[in-house]
Amino acid sequence: MRDQEPAPGHPERRLTTKETAELLGVKPDTVYAYVSRGQLSSRREPGGRGSTFDAKEVEALARRNRRESSGSSGSGGELSVRTRITLIEKDRYYFRGVDATALAARHSYEEIAEWLWTGELRPGVTFTAPKAAVAVARRAVDALPEHTGPTDRLRVAAIAAATADPLRFDLSEDAVLGTARILIPTLVAALPPVRRAHRDEGPLAHRLWARLSGRPADEASLHVLDTALGLLVDHDLAASTLAVRVAASARAHPYAAVSSGLGVLEGPLHGAASGLAHRLLLDVLDQGDAAPVIADELRAGRRIPGLGHRLYPGEDPRARALFALLKEIPGAAPALAAARDIVATTARHTPLHANVDLALAVLTVSSGMPSTAGETVFAVARTAGWIAHALEEYGERPLRMRPSGHYVGPRPPQPLPE
Repeated sequence: MRDQEPAPGHPERRLTTKETAELLGVKPDTVYAYVSRGQLSSRREPGGRGSTFDAKEVEALARRNRRESSGSSGSGGELSVRTRITLIEKDRYYFRGVDATALAARHSYEEIAEWLWTGELRPGVTFTAPKAAVAVARRAVDALPEHTGPTDRLRVAAIAAATADPLRFDLSEDAVLGTARILIPTLVAALPPVRRAHRDEGPLAHRLWARLSGRPADEASLHVLDTALGLLVDHDLAASTLAVRVAASARAHPYAAVSSGLGVLEGPLHGAASGLAHRLLLDVLDQGDAAPVIADELRAGRRIPGLGHRLYPGEDPRARALFALLKEIPGAAPALAAARDIVATTARHTPLHANVDLALAVLTVSSGMPSTAGETVFAVARTAGWIAHALEEYGERPLRMRPSGHYVGPRPPQPLPE
């Protein structure tokens, strides 16, 4: 006589893929993604057509997901989100477990982006934008006022490119990766070039240079720019990345998710911080001494830009990697000396290390770029990281990024206002 299947709730009960997906609130494809990540184990029954899953294991994962979506982290009530993309630890950071500075030293921005998205390297990969998407994005950007900042231009370009993509609502992994590979070069191509003689081909850093500087690019400078893009591709759950994950949790398409990140990035405490460091460097170069410039900043009660980082008590590893390369750029010596002067002068007041914003400022100042150039580099670089986080979030339960408000206003009922 054939054994009966254990009743629901029985410790040996096995769930089908459909039942598991319903219990977790995800698509069946995501169930197998959990298996590949080692978060679930599956078993194919003899003679069965599909995999089965241990009910207790599935229920434990569902409880863990619910705890995370409610924002409990055990670390002071801060929101905690499980991710396999970036780890920041002991003044170092890693992309999918690999040292990020080592990756940026050996691989191009596009190759690092592919690693972040898929966990695979594609040597020599370059991203190409379709002409139709570029044309639409350029028309939209060209219609903006002349004083428009780079992040606004990129946000408009992303929205315009979305209108040219009727398949943008396809959130399958292959479709999102296809979108990512055309969106990033479209954003760069939509920016107005500074140099007339330029070619929109080759590595992305080469194309971006023509949008940042009117000077011809030497190999050392292009290498620093490409390395900066690779170093800045992701940095865990920064404010802009969290905004992207919230948008992706609501199943916004990739263009909209990236637009959300660009909106947050524009703040002076995030992507625009390198512009403040750029102007500080120019002031020091103009005065010939950091002391009076730093004194004016402190007198005005302003924080010295380009110094310190809340995640790195020691040296910012991104800054360390870039400063080592900046020594090879022709004409960078004065800006490097000014940066060292800023760090040494400020150390008399409070010991802080240079961060990546100061390193970006040395690049932009010594290359004749505007103060907004670092913000552009930051935004273009981080778009790849945002796509990686959006991909992760599309595999999670929809709308899980929904914290509850803690109401502290007057208790109802209150009288109607007159």
